[in-house]
Amino acid sequence: MDFFEFLNTAVTPYHTVDCLKSYFKEKSFVDLGSGEALASQKAYFVCRGASIIAFRTPKNFSAQSRFRIALAHTDFPTLKISPNPDGMNAGVCTLHTEVYGSPLYTSWLDRDLGYAGALAYVDASDSKTLKTKLIRGKKLFRIPQLAVHLNRNVNQDGLKLNPQIDFNALWSSAPETGKNLFVSALEKELPEGARLIDFDVQLFDAQPANRGGFNDEWIYSGRLDNLSSCHAIAEAIVGAKSAENDCFVACFLNNEEVGSTTREGAAGNFLQSVLDEVFARMPQTSKRACERPHTSYLAESIALSIDMAHAEHPNHTEKHEPNHAPLLGKGIVLKTNSQKRYASDLMSSANLRLLCEQADIPLQVFITRNDMPCGSTVGPTVSANLGIPTVDIGEPMLSMHSIREMMSAKDHKDMIKLVTTFFA
Repeated sequence: MDFFEFLNTAVTPYHTVDCLKSYFKEKSFVDLGSGEALASQKAYFVCRGASIIAFRTPKNFSAQSRFRIALAHTDFPTLKISPNPDGMNAGVCTLHTEVYGSPLYTSWLDRDLGYAGALAYVDASDSKTLKTKLIRGKKLFRIPQLAVHLNRNVNQDGLKLNPQIDFNALWSSAPETGKNLFVSALEKELPEGARLIDFDVQLFDAQPANRGGFNDEWIYSGRLDNLSSCHAIAEAIVGAKSAENDCFVACFLNNEEVGSTTREGAAGNFLQSVLDEVFARMPQTSKRACERPHTSYLAESIALSIDMAHAEHPNHTEKHEPNHAPLLGKGIVLKTNSQKRYASDLMSSANLRLLCEQADIPLQVFITRNDMPCGSTVGPTVSANLGIPTVDIGEPMLSMHSIREMMSAKDHKDMIKLVTTFFA
């Protein structure tokens, strides 16, 4: 799957899952379905909302089988269009937005903004059956910054934004007045006679991904956190061959940026239910279940929690712990934290170090400064809920949570190589 095409297409979590599902189908992965026994040496996938899990079954599911799980998230910080968004100021139709996650506020100003998401609707012939449709609008919106002439001290004092006031997007100068103008615009995306019931639509950076740097060594794009990890995992599991005993799992979960406590998130039961299905429906499972408890094979499995990592900023080196400052283009980052904001522990970190040695991949280590708070990932949640030893890793990047982020092309190749080795 072409990385840039994926970055440019996966503009919402819904579109991310749609891209991954299409890719898995193209590579002969089968929709999990319900009831029938699973076959050995076959690949499957299953979706729940804007999350998707794919897995590859082993040649022999036995008492020696374990799960090798790679985790990423499908969502990213954004501005969601509110349920009743319409406003009119200074002759301009505006859309009120709601902040999702923790975007870098100022990066959303003076940008070409697309809009995309999912619509729930009913057909004219059937008013009781809900259907859904993914959309990606063809028009561009904008949130203009106040001119320096009207904010004279902005360069000295810094730009301070109030998200309630400053994130109303300008979308039309049409003369129409009244309510539900944006809903009327969305209804034009539906089949003739259909009625819109609800929508989940967000803004996104409409500028395509591109190469940067004098030697084209960097990648500039929106949504690198965490589409980069999703792409690496997808490439690895598609290219993998079934193992003798172990089951390979690629897990792409929604809502990490807002805490994961949703039915599609890491704190939900989606991953657990899929692992239970594999355990119940693979041949030899009944015999094996009598031999050892269900939880023991989880405790002896291993997971890679793959999210992005903070590269050292050349203009702000003081923001990093001096001995733990990852550099762009210098390898995968092991993320660890004594307060357990990352899932990495002694044995999972040691396993990663061995894996990097085997694959000849350079490894860097990141910890936050003691005087700064640390972020988190899906890793601690999955590890705590399922008891699976987990290590947190990532590709170093700059401008994390900006509408436009930056990473090294070499590090992405290393990540694909690492996950491929993990599934080998």
